[in-house]
Amino acid sequence: MSNLLDSRALALFLAVADALSFRQAAEALHLSQPPLSRAIRELEERLGTRLFDRNTKGVNLTAAGQRLVPYARSIGRLLREAEAELATGGLPATLRLGLTSAAEPSWFRGLAQRVQSTHPGTTVSTVSDTSPRLVRQLRAGKLDAAFVALPTDAHGLDVLALDRLPMVVAMQSSHPLARRRAVRLADLAREPVFWFERARQPAFYDYCQKVFSRHDFAPSKLREPTDHHVLLSDVASGRGVALLPRSFTGLRRAGVVYRALAEGEELAVGIGLVTRRDRQPLRDMLTAAAGARGQP
Repeated sequence: MSNLLDSRALALFLAVADALSFRQAAEALHLSQPPLSRAIRELEERLGTRLFDRNTKGVNLTAAGQRLVPYARSIGRLLREAEAELATGGLPATLRLGLTSAAEPSWFRGLAQRVQSTHPGTTVSTVSDTSPRLVRQLRAGKLDAAFVALPTDAHGLDVLALDRLPMVVAMQSSHPLARRRAVRLADLAREPVFWFERARQPAFYDYCQKVFSRHDFAPSKLREPTDHHVLLSDVASGRGVALLPRSFTGLRRAGVVYRALAEGEELAVGIGLVTRRDRQPLRDMLTAAAGARGQP
């Protein structure tokens, strides 16, 4: 007789249980929502009980769903431990890394090559996304580790801070403030400022708002394009200025200059390594690989 539960069904169940949203769970799993909803309904039919209450206000776990969660987590942990035990050098054959889109790609340059040179049996695949989405993918078992922007909500996971990138100002090269070596937030008070939406990085957004409040900084905000080349094109055209992590100074664009921000250290973006708590060898190896940045 076939089992009512299997590892894939439990992984799908946990993704929905963690997100309490079929849409967000589907995004984290890189699925469309209908197949995920169908898989959960089939699981509920096999078990003969509802796992989720669905209504117009959202999704909640039923009592049966709440009882299943710790078992699903335990089974997922055992599977990961088995994979790690059998993997060469404690690493999987394919190491799936998430890289935050909040830092310019130069921060990660050579990272995959350094991992593969020290662990020839491992192939590294990378995906770039917002930090909250990377954390969701890690929780869903779609990633082995992720380099994220800090602060980011990664409750229940291991987070190791690696670097801090102070904010700088990107402005049109002909802007009057471009003649200065450094500017203050107060100097930008009357400038339209490109800024990201809170949904992209809630924890860091809230952190920055507290800093802005301390300095009475409340500029007119423009929606920041997700493509940074488009953003710099808008800055070059004079539509507004942008506050960006220092790593973006390596991204050159005609008509755009970068100037130090006096409060840049207060607004610094942290870079952190996020892993599950049972992956110490992986964490140590990636920390060493990240620490070797800039070395030949």
